[in-house]
Amino acid sequence: KCWGYGGNGQLGYGDTTTKNAPPATPVDLGAGRTAKAVSCGTYHTCAILDDDSLKCWGTAGNGQLGVGNNDLVSVRSSPTAVDPTNLGAGVKSVAAGNGHTCAVLNDGSLKCWGNGMSFPLGYGDYSYRYTPPAQNVNLGAGLTAKSVSATYHHTCVILNDDTLKCYGNNGYAQLGYGDTTQRTVPDASAIDLGSGKTATSVSTGSDSMSYGFTCA
Repeated sequence: KCWGYGGNGQLGYGDTTTKNAPPATPVDLGAGRTAKAVSCGTYHTCAILDDDSLKCWGTAGNGQLGVGNNDLVSVRSSPTAVDPTNLGAGVKSVAAGNGHTCAVLNDGSLKCWGNGMSFPLGYGDYSYRYTPPAQNVNLGAGLTAKSVSATYHHTCVILNDDTLKCYGNNGYAQLGYGDTTQRTVPDASAIDLGSGKTATSVSTGSDSMSYGFTCA
């Protein structure tokens, strides 16, 4: 169930109505489908379903819904299937950011799509991607992803060795590397969390001006 501001269709009820409490009716995810996990972005929402498929809804203008639609005024106010072509056997973690979405697949690979400005996709370019790409985000030799968090212009990933990497905009040191240098792809080094410390959970935050921060 979703509630609050619905002006961009991000509540998933087929309209743009604001709802001031959890509605009696759940979001329609499809016949027989239930949700395992959900992530809310600035203007869109994504849910992993019980069959490990992915559906998103809300504003589609930057390609963040992964449905191949680059219409800048388009809104999908009901759950819409993300193009499954490059999602393999399914998704185990999803993060809805501002104009982008990232997903950890069941094999530990990471894919991101949507608005590439400020490099939150991790592919080293400014390109928009309107569906999950064939290319995986390069996390480093032998490394895979366990979970991901995304916000306005940066993304953070917990890796299979429980280290943490972040990439994208870094104007307020939100990447955690002790500087304000932007990372266009995941850094070769992991973030220093302290002697003997590893990450079990990460959450990225930002306001609409990209004043970013991260907690782990």
